[in-house]
Amino acid sequence: MPDAYTQLLNKIIEMGRLAAVDALVQWDQDTYMPDQGVSARAEMCAQVAITSHQLQTADALGELLASNSETGDPIRDTNIREAKRDYERACKLPAELVEQLSWASSLAKSAWAQARQENDFQAFAPHLEELLGLVRQKADALGYDSEPYDALVDEYEPGAKTAEIASLFGSLREELVPLVRELTQSPNQIDDEIVRRHYPEAAQEALCRHLAAAICFDFSAGRLDRSVHPFCTSMGPRDVRVTTRFDEQFFSPAIFGVLHEVGHGLYEQGLDPAHQFTPMGAATSLGIHESQSRLWENMVGRSLPFWKCHFASAQEYFPEALGSISLNDFHRAINKSAPSLIRVEADEVTYNLHIILRFEIERELVSGRLAVKDVPEAWNQKSQEILGLAPSNDSDGCLQDIHWSLAGFGYFPTYALGNLYAAQFYKQASQDLGNLDEQIARGEAQPLREWLRVNIHQHGKRFRAGELCERVTGKRLTTAPLMQYLSGKYKPLYGLA
Repeated sequence: MPDAYTQLLNKIIEMGRLAAVDALVQWDQDTYMPDQGVSARAEMCAQVAITSHQLQTADALGELLASNSETGDPIRDTNIREAKRDYERACKLPAELVEQLSWASSLAKSAWAQARQENDFQAFAPHLEELLGLVRQKADALGYDSEPYDALVDEYEPGAKTAEIASLFGSLREELVPLVRELTQSPNQIDDEIVRRHYPEAAQEALCRHLAAAICFDFSAGRLDRSVHPFCTSMGPRDVRVTTRFDEQFFSPAIFGVLHEVGHGLYEQGLDPAHQFTPMGAATSLGIHESQSRLWENMVGRSLPFWKCHFASAQEYFPEALGSISLNDFHRAINKSAPSLIRVEADEVTYNLHIILRFEIERELVSGRLAVKDVPEAWNQKSQEILGLAPSNDSDGCLQDIHWSLAGFGYFPTYALGNLYAAQFYKQASQDLGNLDEQIARGEAQPLREWLRVNIHQHGKRFRAGELCERVTGKRLTTAPLMQYLSGKYKPLYGLA
């Protein structure tokens, strides 16, 4: 008979496989599922959620966890620790609540997509109201120290506290606002007309695939498809799915959206397949995951060295739009910074302001201090306050993101945390690799990819995000590397250096 740890590991793998099934079903719903499949798919998702919850809370699992203790072996100890965390959290959640959340989010996701298309917040409002009630129940069941939002953030960024995030975001906001103002007031404004020409969809898709392969995305272990909202999902390091959407009158959304999602995909492909379906084969947090996507999208993908290598290819794909454009003009155009309404299309400088807006809104929603009916007005007011402009419709405002329809409250802060981690990691990688810009300019993305695999990907969940950051960079997470990076890049672009 297998020993207690082997029995536990088999249970962990069983649950990991079921989670992969759920990811595949969700991916299909967002890509190829017929419109009339929504109701049946909601039943399927709910069934998977029920079965998963039953496995996660089984007495047999609890007994195996009780009979296993840490031994000093990092792989074994990580799997035991994370399995205990998941078990304890799952046992606190009633099966009925898990089923209700799965069912409600499946229906809400389709309702959101239609409401966004038709600019009809009131059609989505009842779904949002229901989901909020359920996530408050979830927070109460899980428990928290200071406020319900703590329990929700902890799901995506284990150990993070709302107050700590608020403090970090407060410092970031204080540093970002003057930089945004300085760039906005510069007499050397950037005209991005270049990226708003006609870019045929087929050519965009071809360039997206070219660039994804150039930064080492393995298409024999991954796919690129289309969805309303770009995302990356994984069934394991050998089956990673990324999606994007296209706008023929705007170069940036698809191209940089793919670089972003492929950054996530590289993390998933970089996990050790020997530990698939276990905590050692899973990402440590969404903040760290986001650091990988933002690093490849912005610090690599919007850099001058990257386009020194790939601009000629872009000109071949779009001879009419880019054939007569210089590399420097193109580089300036793709890096224009200005407050805007759409988060996924925001530039590097203003992006975190979008996250701060969402963090403040959903923190108020979860606490009950903000009513659902008042969300559009509150959103528009905060947008004006933080970004200096307000949307003219809800599709470009409070309906633009899919996350609330997925009951993903507590998710948004991980985006800004990811930007902070990305800057700190990239700075360290540049120091360790020595000639990183030259490598990227030669089209050599593999050294950076391997550095990330060795220092971040291969560890799975062994380290919490903060501990991983200190191990890799020698310092706790701060705003300094990101602000140094943004100032060092954007002030020269705007003639301010």
